[in-house]
Amino acid sequence: MTTTVSLVDVSVHLPGEPIGADHYAQFAESDDLRDNVMFRAPHLRHHVDPETSAIDMAEQAAQGLIARHGQDAVTGADVLITHTQLPDMPFYGAGGGMAHRLGMKPNWVIDLHNGGCAAFLLGLKLARNLLASGEGRTALIAVVQNAAGQIFEQPTIRRRAQAAVPGDGAAIGLVTVSDESPILDVECRTYGEYAGDMTIAVDPPRKWWQAGPGEGCIGFTESKITKVLARGNRQVPEVSYAVCDRIGLPPKDVDLFVTNQPNRVFLRNWREALELPPERHVDTFDECGNLFAAGIPVNLDRAVREGRVKRGDTVLMAAFAHAGDFAAAAALRWGGRD
Repeated sequence: MTTTVSLVDVSVHLPGEPIGADHYAQFAESDDLRDNVMFRAPHLRHHVDPETSAIDMAEQAAQGLIARHGQDAVTGADVLITHTQLPDMPFYGAGGGMAHRLGMKPNWVIDLHNGGCAAFLLGLKLARNLLASGEGRTALIAVVQNAAGQIFEQPTIRRRAQAAVPGDGAAIGLVTVSDESPILDVECRTYGEYAGDMTIAVDPPRKWWQAGPGEGCIGFTESKITKVLARGNRQVPEVSYAVCDRIGLPPKDVDLFVTNQPNRVFLRNWREALELPPERHVDTFDECGNLFAAGIPVNLDRAVREGRVKRGDTVLMAAFAHAGDFAAAAALRWGGRD
């Protein structure tokens, strides 16, 4: 007998008051990439305070789950899966600290790093497999994007076009052994040949851990951007179609499409590739910017709160990561939020 596993809820946290585009306009300098479609800035985004840790953000994100499902839904979870865009410490992940802060004693604590913007979906597949194999009844997937207010607010980095795009946020998904909001299918694909295409740029050059002058940012070039655009435009529809084929539903017939949101061009191209109208594709880019791994759960929560998804609807989620070294998609039948 197959064990049914459900994503029953998500809870999110967006730090601080929204920051407008004029914040970056005051710092902007001439930049060869400023007119590139990758870096057309959102109207607003949120920034985490540098003194706020990833664990702090996860604790805030958990409050919605506690309010709706009770403290035991969090403290009693058997599995904790985490992803942090900018780890508080380089030698270990945030999972142990999050478990302690949330009052958990889970059997499994797993930190994911390679999932990038698709980490929530990678965590969903891992949670589903663990719970279906009998390793517990409940899992939490905690994702934290905390680079915008730290890396991209460095004095010499915030002058660059890329700095105005990211926003910060955190989210936690509650996964249970139940048929309440069943996960129908998950597809994960690794493209290891692209793993080295995302780099850190520092002037003068040095390894990221070495002391020295110059502040680090993502090493974008026109050539790299062209490759990333081509990969992202291809990979997200590919994994989406793979999932839809297995569940027997054409992509154009899904009730809600939820993706990561690197920029407006990707959002438009993915929607068109799946033949979906804008009202069925959640888009918070102009309110939140690029939320990296937190984008999918934040957007799903927004759709639920705005009444854009109802009980029994099929939700398709998809994303690609980094420079295209990973992509994933997942489908579920939404069970509603009481």
